[in-house]
Amino acid sequence: MFEMATEQHPISLPPYPQMIMAAIEASNDANGCNKTAIAKHIESTQSILPPSHSTLLNYHLNQMKQSGQIVMVKNNYMKPDPHAPPKRGRGRPPKPQGDSSHVAIPAPSVSPPRTRGRPPKVNDSSSEAKSKVSPSVSGTPRGRPPKKAKKESEKVKEATSVSA
Repeated sequence: MFEMATEQHPISLPPYPQMIMAAIEASNDANGCNKTAIAKHIESTQSILPPSHSTLLNYHLNQMKQSGQIVMVKNNYMKPDPHAPPKRGRGRPPKPQGDSSHVAIPAPSVSPPRTRGRPPKVNDSSSEAKSKVSPSVSGTPRGRPPKKAKKESEKVKEATSVSA
């Protein structure tokens, strides 16, 4: 029957990072160039491109941006400035891991670990005597007064009312 000639010649393209850098250098714009300008430059210089060209371009642009080969400013890609300080990540920077040989760290005082909760009251006999001697300014002791003890006559009345 019919045999289709589906032999595909391997596409020999330069690596995408190399094509992207060539496109950025060719733009000669101080603000860099955006993704569509890079794609148009690659399409104009390369005759045969794979069908997944836009996906590959996005992938390599993101990879180069993450690695620091290119910088994205206002939706434009450009080469990083060699004299610019390195860009810091988000969050609090880690503490420097310096030599501990030149810094003298004071030895912690050796004491038993503290117990949980509120510390117990110190039983001081002089403080108890003071509280019993001087009840308060008004002369009456603090708090609710204790119940009065029942007298014999009240106990008899209560017993007769319960049995009746």
